Amino acid sequence: MTEADPGDAAPAPPDRRPELVLAALVLGLGVFVIAGTADVAAAGSTVGLGPRFFPLLVGAALIVIGVCYVVDVLRGGRGDPEESEDIDTSVPSDWRAVVLVGGIFLAFAVLVDLLGWIIAGALLFGGVAWALGARRPARTAAVAVVLSISTYLIFVKGLGVTLPGGLLEGVI
Repeated sequence: MTEADPGDAAPAPPDRRPELVLAALVLGLGVFVIAGTADVAAAGSTVGLGPRFFPLLVGAALIVIGVCYVVDVLRGGRGDPEESEDIDTSVPSDWRAVVLVGGIFLAFAVLVDLLGWIIAGALLFGGVAWALGARRPARTAAVAVVLSISTYLIFVKGLGVTLPGGLLEGVI
């Protein structure tokens, strides 16, 4: 009888739970977006696309991607480890930035009706840029204000979507 070499043992099957959880989250997000779009009632634009079109498109795409991801994981597919010249996998995750960005998005969701899209959007864009490392406050603020006003005008004037005016109601 020969001694068993530890290297001869079959490797343990890979743990697919994290990838299946992510796939389920993508599927759930797609269902959530489509369900949230169901109560949107507004007239379509002159080209026939209403405010429900893009959320339905995004929700359907999320569901298709989630289903494809589940099938891939169940068939043995695995995500490749990060390989890039810009990525250093030995550096730990920046949880401070993750928490800051999450808090900024939560604050935006709470404040957008009160302050309006332009002010809340500028705080969102500027806050996220700061949390991710922007260190020129004047330029960051200017870019945030330009982005906020631009997106407001594109959606309200260009696409006919109503965004909250908040404190600037009637000014723009």
